[in-house]
Amino acid sequence: MTPTATASDEPRAPDADRALGPASDGGRAVPPVPASDRASDAGGVAALVADADRASDAGGVVAPVADGDRASGSGRAAVPVSDPSRVAVPASDPSRGARPGAGPASGVGAGAGGRRGGPLLLGVRHHGPGSARGVRAALEAEQPAAVLVEGPAEADALVALAGDPDMRPPVALLAHAVDDPGRAAFWPMAEFSPEWVAIRWALDRGAAVRFVDLPAAHTLAAADPTWRDEGDDEEAVAGSGLRIDPVAELARAAGYEDAERWWEDVVELRGDGDPTAPFEALAEAMGALRETYGHGGHPRDLVREAYMRLQLRAARKEFGDSVAVVCGAWHVPALTRRTTVTADKALLKGLPKVKAELTWVPWTHRRLARRSGYGAGIDAPGWYRHLFAAPDRPVERWMTKVAGLLRAEDHPVSSAHVIEAVRLAETLAALRGRPRPGLDETTDAVRAVLCEGSDVPLGLVRDRLVVGDVLGEVPASAPAVPLQRDLTRRQRTLRLKPEAQERELGLDLRKDTDGERSRLLHRLRLLGVHWGEPAAGRAGTGTFRETWRLRWEPELHVQVAEAGVWGTTVEGAATAKAESLALAATALADITALAEHCLLAGLTDALPVVMRALADRAALDTDVAHLAQALPALARSLRYGDVRGTGTAALGGVAAGLAERICVGLPPACAGLDADAAAEMRDRLDAVHTAIGLLQDHPETTAAPTGPEADTDPAAPDAPIAPDAPTAPGRPAAPARPEASPGPASPGPASLGPASPGPGAAAAPGRPAGGLARRWTGVLRRLADRDRTPGVLRGRAARLLLDEGGIGDGEAAVLMSRALSPGTPPGDAAAWIDGFVGGASGGGLLLVHDERLLGLVDAWLAGVPDAAFTDVLPLLRRTFSTYETGVRRTLGELVARGPRSGGAGGSVPRAPGFGPTPDRARADAVLPLLQLILGTEAHA
Repeated sequence: MTPTATASDEPRAPDADRALGPASDGGRAVPPVPASDRASDAGGVAALVADADRASDAGGVVAPVADGDRASGSGRAAVPVSDPSRVAVPASDPSRGARPGAGPASGVGAGAGGRRGGPLLLGVRHHGPGSARGVRAALEAEQPAAVLVEGPAEADALVALAGDPDMRPPVALLAHAVDDPGRAAFWPMAEFSPEWVAIRWALDRGAAVRFVDLPAAHTLAAADPTWRDEGDDEEAVAGSGLRIDPVAELARAAGYEDAERWWEDVVELRGDGDPTAPFEALAEAMGALRETYGHGGHPRDLVREAYMRLQLRAARKEFGDSVAVVCGAWHVPALTRRTTVTADKALLKGLPKVKAELTWVPWTHRRLARRSGYGAGIDAPGWYRHLFAAPDRPVERWMTKVAGLLRAEDHPVSSAHVIEAVRLAETLAALRGRPRPGLDETTDAVRAVLCEGSDVPLGLVRDRLVVGDVLGEVPASAPAVPLQRDLTRRQRTLRLKPEAQERELGLDLRKDTDGERSRLLHRLRLLGVHWGEPAAGRAGTGTFRETWRLRWEPELHVQVAEAGVWGTTVEGAATAKAESLALAATALADITALAEHCLLAGLTDALPVVMRALADRAALDTDVAHLAQALPALARSLRYGDVRGTGTAALGGVAAGLAERICVGLPPACAGLDADAAAEMRDRLDAVHTAIGLLQDHPETTAAPTGPEADTDPAAPDAPIAPDAPTAPGRPAAPARPEASPGPASPGPASLGPASPGPGAAAAPGRPAGGLARRWTGVLRRLADRDRTPGVLRGRAARLLLDEGGIGDGEAAVLMSRALSPGTPPGDAAAWIDGFVGGASGGGLLLVHDERLLGLVDAWLAGVPDAAFTDVLPLLRRTFSTYETGVRRTLGELVARGPRSGGAGGSVPRAPGFGPTPDRARADAVLPLLQLILGTEAHA
């Protein structure tokens, strides 16, 4: 550490390879100034100070002096480092007296790392463990009365919370605009951050702590609240000069290509020697960079540094020279630069300002790896934390941690592996000329020895240890918006602890606690606080289970603050926002989705407003596509109401009305669609079919239709499709092949008999079939039999009818034979096949179990003309590529074997191992087990 200068000490020239300005004259050391010459030289120094005051933007780096000190010559002044003929003057001169009332000098006379009559400037790298160790050692040695830390000035009121036992880093100072909570900025601090170390040192020893950076009120009013210059537009950057990375520039000057590696070598991996030694060297190096590059393409720093100088002057007036400043090393030359108070205040005049609020929030190691707030993102926070916390032998301790992690994941790692990995890391460091193994050497050793050359377990090591998922904690006494406090109470009540690592949470809605958890998560999603996202849970149609993926991110605090404008509690805020969204919604699907969300979130107070908006919009919307898009959400909402105990009578009436209008308008809406529109309508057709299957379970939606539509038999709006029915006019007859001309319709192997009939099925014993289901069956029949309907929709309608028992196997074969007849264009026939057996509808298994349908497809495909085959091949490939590998292999075997005759009808080939007809008694035996798995009750 540089010795402290006093009035009786002789100034010493710094080492030639460490000083920024030349400290020698022609290779000779500059002789010290005799004591007898100091008084006579003081006048020259005073003149120099006056000259520097008149030109505050001079390029030289000099020590600032307070206004009152300039007249008296009190305090220590330094000549510009660019002038090798001048040397420093002692801090005090007994021959000169200070003017009464004059304050202390506002800057540093000796620079960083020591104090020669000025404050202690500690230029650091944010989140650097080496800097943190040096700061702690320097503070212990100097014992300053006040510590000034780079950070928003308003945070002075929150600094005492850093000493709370419940405060555990990583944490961050969060500042947000009161009128616009989305405008926010963070100042993160980790256990190994120099700022955090300085704050805790001062609190533990009773020293004053103050934040000296520009107030957040000005920062948040800027265009980019995070003060990351990456957000500036190109013109602003071009006008501000070259933008540089100081660490990269110093690394390049030292011959390093990797800036991080250079920093590790000169700072982080220095295990022995004086930990404060780098501060003076860094200050001199940064001063040289500032002389060359000015603000380095960061013009905002000039404003921040002006405010820091003002705060430093104020602290010195109160505490004298017993002041330590912990800030980024880039700012140290600016703090030692002589400027006037007037000039600094002029830079701050007219800055935009907003009302801001600040608090402490938890942070994570993963977020430390991003550039935010201090603009000093690090790639390996877990590694840096280890370097800071390890009392000795950091490499051995790190390898032990890695071995413990891999063992926990069932990787075979022995003590011999650890020993060999340490040896390899040390050998690599020696070969690469490094003072000790760094992250690169330890990573290479872990990969080669502990992971046996595999990057898969190495990825686990990087995710869990090198980065880590450490989540900080803040005390309950920290300021927070009312909504955040209510959320915290709910989290504690429901035992939902925020965690940085993603985890899966399964909920059983039949349990009170899980039901409350579900409602809380859905309310937060409605408010835009995405703490949890729904995930695919166990398969089934039951609605009493939910699966969530939870992960807490620091930005969620900002989202909670933004949502605070809607209310002071989670339920109240979600209700208010739901009502506002309902009144502002213009699309019917948006309102139905909102109604579904309100039921999921248990917002019963918002439902009346949402339902009125839904009824009004549904009455005005005549687009069948919109109605079809809105109905599924209503159908799901009715089921959610059953499980969650919320009233859904109003929803049932609206859903029934939408379903009736869809049944009337869907067939005309499907006519004349192109391929893209037909594919989109196919998805909506599937969704509506599922929705109507849900609606028929509710009495308010299954009443028989009234009005003009009731005059037509909904079960048979068109002539029924029978195996021996005549074909429609202009349509070729079905091929007169045995497999294409089935006998009387009977349950065949294609339909194994669903446990609960769908919309088109006959009524099960004790379960009446609703009028809505019969009407929907009629709609599907019309779609399946109309020539103007695109082939993909006709095929899909036929498949839905077959699956639900609306038609038999024979009728399905007739429809297929017509669709694949020689008179049908190959493209339309391929589209029909895609609709009938394509997608995730299990069409492959249908062809496996009904070789008659497979024979029709095979015969049509063999008869496609060569000129048209290349046109239909992409669609057919897309259709059959969705089948599982085993299904495709079985189909290939069946086609290669060819059709076989036999069976009860004498013409129905079947796959080996299957009977001629389903055994319904054996099929029903599995129903109790299915109901137990799905959690449903058997119908009476």
